[in-house]
Amino acid sequence: MAFAKRTTAQVGRSGWLVALFLAVMAVPVASAVEIRHWQQPDGARVYFVESHANPILDIHVAFDAGSRRDPADKPGLASMTATLLDAGTRSLSEERLRERLADAAASLSTDAGLESAGIRLRTLSRAPERNAALDVLRAVISQPVFPPAVFEREKRRAIEGQRQQETDASYLADRALERQIYGQHPYGREAAVDVTTLTRLQRADVLAFWRSHYRPQSAVISIIGDLNEGEARQLAATLLTGLPKGGAPLPPVPAVPLSSANPAPVYLPHPGSQAHVAAGLPLFTRNDPDYFPLMVGNYILGGGGFDARLMKELRDKRGLTYGASSELVPYQEAGPFSIGFSTRKDQARSALGVMQETLRTFIEQGPTQAELDQARANIVGGFPLRFDSNAKLLGYLAVIGWYRLPLDFLDRYPREVEKVTVESVREAWRRRVDPSRMATVVVGATP
Repeated sequence: MAFAKRTTAQVGRSGWLVALFLAVMAVPVASAVEIRHWQQPDGARVYFVESHANPILDIHVAFDAGSRRDPADKPGLASMTATLLDAGTRSLSEERLRERLADAAASLSTDAGLESAGIRLRTLSRAPERNAALDVLRAVISQPVFPPAVFEREKRRAIEGQRQQETDASYLADRALERQIYGQHPYGREAAVDVTTLTRLQRADVLAFWRSHYRPQSAVISIIGDLNEGEARQLAATLLTGLPKGGAPLPPVPAVPLSSANPAPVYLPHPGSQAHVAAGLPLFTRNDPDYFPLMVGNYILGGGGFDARLMKELRDKRGLTYGASSELVPYQEAGPFSIGFSTRKDQARSALGVMQETLRTFIEQGPTQAELDQARANIVGGFPLRFDSNAKLLGYLAVIGWYRLPLDFLDRYPREVEKVTVESVREAWRRRVDPSRMATVVVGATP
């Protein structure tokens, strides 16, 4: 999103605080991570990892307030709300809020995605700095005021950012593909954002969205760092006390409809020298029973960089592109499987044909044993690097909490990858991926 702002303030009160804070931006964690979990009386679910390697505390609080909750006539509202959370509270102006964070040598950021929106804090675990930073976090969560002047400023920034994005062919291709895949489903709200919809947003909309979506019963609190469990429980119990209580539960997100067979390709004009191609269909969930064979197969097909099939066929053998890739994005409901690349306008048709044939061959035949062995080795070998710091681990902890994954997910992951076979990949892809149902968008070339 054009205005998915990440606000950061991190300045030490003295030299040693600055040095300490910056020195531990990457805090090593043990290969086996013990995750503790509990649910609070207010409904919030808490996930905690104790780590005393350095005096640092990382916290993330997520709410069911992502773009899937945008009203159909107000796409972009969820992201605007998250952007403005730290723009001032009842007792702290925007400037004073940043000064408080700087004094505590802390950093705070907001984020908004498709399924959730959240707030992240990093602070020293020493009581004076920690307590000061937590006071700011609590105020940002439960006392935002969305100042009118700041709202207008951020709205102008969002509109200008959207205008700039809409000149980018790859952005236009991805957005058009999302519209083709999801249509009027809530997962398609982000693709409905444009300058006109942003212009319609009002401060009252933001305030109403915050009141109805930032509730304890939908919250997931992730905590990592230099605390014991008792201290973590006490901290979590006070984070959301100022939020509105009760209210009707949010409706469940509906299932994503099955894509229509043989959808007509969409061609969009663009003055650039390159054509941008995107193709995909809804497919993948976080709790998908075929998670690992689909994921490993995607790595072989287009997710593994220069060794992937799509790169070899489109780039190495034919010189049709500088890069081609495929992606699987898991959501609560069916997230997208997509393929994308850029090519010369006069090569768009032939490149699209090669891409489609490569996909069909992969589905029919599956990977070779050599491809599978390399993929498993790369995925398993690189997996510990994905959470080799508290900052990285916090993201995984938030995902585990949000999707209610097993607490041993990080330990289980490499074992499940090792179990994947050529046959399990081939069987899952044959059964789940139907090329005739893939939507296709070409920006910058004609049929």
